[in-house]
Amino acid sequence: MANARLRVFADANILIRGVTFPRFPYEILRLAARRKITLVVSPSVLDDARHYLAELFPEHLSKLEAFLALANVETVAEPTKTEIEFHRDLVRDFEDVPVILAAIRARVDYFISTDTDFTDENESTEKLRGLLAPGKVMKPGLFLSQVMRWTHEQLEAISRRGWKEIQEQDPFQSKSESQTGNPST
Repeated sequence: MANARLRVFADANILIRGVTFPRFPYEILRLAARRKITLVVSPSVLDDARHYLAELFPEHLSKLEAFLALANVETVAEPTKTEIEFHRDLVRDFEDVPVILAAIRARVDYFISTDTDFTDENESTEKLRGLLAPGKVMKPGLFLSQVMRWTHEQLEAISRRGWKEIQEQDPFQSKSESQTGNPST
């Protein structure tokens, strides 16, 4: 199974940031769209991303749907209410417990998030890191660097990039945006 794609669980913030800003989370989504990784999510992650985008960035909701139609995305089951309650102190924010339990149950290779409630390496995430293998919870830039082996130069170029720089190659651009030549900002 050496050719198997990495299964990478994405928190809702990766989906939200990936369609609103063309930076590191966007590159995680592009890896899934190019079928270099399998992006793993739970129904609640998708619901949270859709809700947040609809409320704050409605012009980007079509990009999320275009991504989901195009990409290699696996949806995994939610944990039960009993499991969530049993693990209520797994992470700082109780609302994050179902997300991390879904990732643990799915036995993903990596968990990617920009939420420090997951990515901080301190006593607040000690239990979480005990359930996922060490080094498996990462911020997107670290994943691109350490796992995908992107160079410092590649990452530096992405860190300040705007939509203008990638407008022509944006795979999540809706048809109306591509016809006008103006991606949503």
